[in-house]
Amino acid sequence: MHHHSQIYLDGAWRPSRGTDVIEVVNPTTEQVMCAVPQGTSADVDAAVDAARRAFPGWWDTPTARRAEYLGRVADRLEQRAAELAVLTARDVGAPLAFARAAHVALPVLSFRQAADVASAYAYERQEGGSLIVREPYGVVGAITPWNYPLHQIAAKVAYALAAGNTVVLKPSEVAPLGAWALAEIFDKAGLPPGVFNMVSGTGAVVGEALAAHKGVDLVSFTGSTAVGKRVSRLAAETVKRVTLELGGKSPAVLLPDADPVEAVPRVVVNAFLNSGQTCSALTRLVVPRSRLGEVERAARQAAEAMTAGDPLAEGTRLGPLVSATQRDRVRAHITRALDEGARLVTGGALPPDGLPRGYFVRPTVLSEVTPRMAVHRDEVFGPVLAIEPYDSVAEAVRLANDSDYGLAAAVWSPDRDRALAVARLLRAGQVGVNSADLNPRAPFGGYKQSGNGREHGVLGLEEFLEIKSVQV
Repeated sequence: MHHHSQIYLDGAWRPSRGTDVIEVVNPTTEQVMCAVPQGTSADVDAAVDAARRAFPGWWDTPTARRAEYLGRVADRLEQRAAELAVLTARDVGAPLAFARAAHVALPVLSFRQAADVASAYAYERQEGGSLIVREPYGVVGAITPWNYPLHQIAAKVAYALAAGNTVVLKPSEVAPLGAWALAEIFDKAGLPPGVFNMVSGTGAVVGEALAAHKGVDLVSFTGSTAVGKRVSRLAAETVKRVTLELGGKSPAVLLPDADPVEAVPRVVVNAFLNSGQTCSALTRLVVPRSRLGEVERAARQAAEAMTAGDPLAEGTRLGPLVSATQRDRVRAHITRALDEGARLVTGGALPPDGLPRGYFVRPTVLSEVTPRMAVHRDEVFGPVLAIEPYDSVAEAVRLANDSDYGLAAAVWSPDRDRALAVARLLRAGQVGVNSADLNPRAPFGGYKQSGNGREHGVLGLEEFLEIKSVQV
């Protein structure tokens, strides 16, 4: 059923031009599940050529027809939801309930939403003596990560296609099972050949070839800030458009009147979603020094309730990290924070009890974290929360904004106006007030080194549309 040994090119499954493969490991069992092709730059050339050939016809396809194809993909994703949730649990290590609610439901929403937004959008408008026309760029290169594999692919591919671009996707080789399932769905949805192409491989080979390719008009990348900078440098040679969704070190600010019993458990759950492997996770808890004891007690209780275990077992709230590399990196972050003077509230760098296998890390809360510590600055990407005390609200805002990142933030206060006033001061692409959830229809993206551009909604569509002024 699964074509893991092949790439998807010009409307068909084909062997890679390279002969090497990349083994895919289940992070819970540490067993190899399958292998995917280690693609080459020649594969990228072939995929870009196919996408370029397919572009005029796809651009010429009425928006309603393109929307129909995307709806078909959404329907098929939904039909396979149960199976895709299990795939994600095995691939990424996400607990089943969370895999269903986020990893599978969000991509379905993205395909439907991209179709709706594109259908309602005004591609031409009169402005003074000019006709302002929005049209697709051409070929979009999409480079996506392993943490939310299907969701990150859908955010790019659905909107790029809805806008009339053709796509070459390089999915993460670390967690590729969902990407292959999606490519099979695309194959069955009957899009014209070359509209959607997928080449697997490493970032160093396939990712770089795509970012540098003269035939790619726009590259959209989600991943680490270091690699995002590399993508930008490569893309600069051909002055292509670059959109980046990178890291975060997002603060949750408890104002002095906030109730720790209400706020802290929600922040802990947010920080540890997907084992903390979420770019927008609220990983810094900025709190009044006078409430530090209450906050620590609430955080300890919430963290210790995050039962780690097999993601396929109902009731598991914390799965493993995606790989041995990630597990080792996160444990090193914890050790360093403790060496630098952070206080351990719960968790730590030791392997969790009773889990002899799997890339698990204890849910960890650190307190009395200060700006001179690495854990204040560096994205850990694991289940680690840093509590940072403040003495005045002005200091709280300073602490919250003292970051190279600016992806997300939250502010807690029973006084909505007070919370909103602080929300306006936080330099971040999305800010939650109290227990407000992330709105999947709102534009998503970051300030500062968290990235450029936005995904989802109208702005997410506009990222994939070039602008032409016609003077008549």
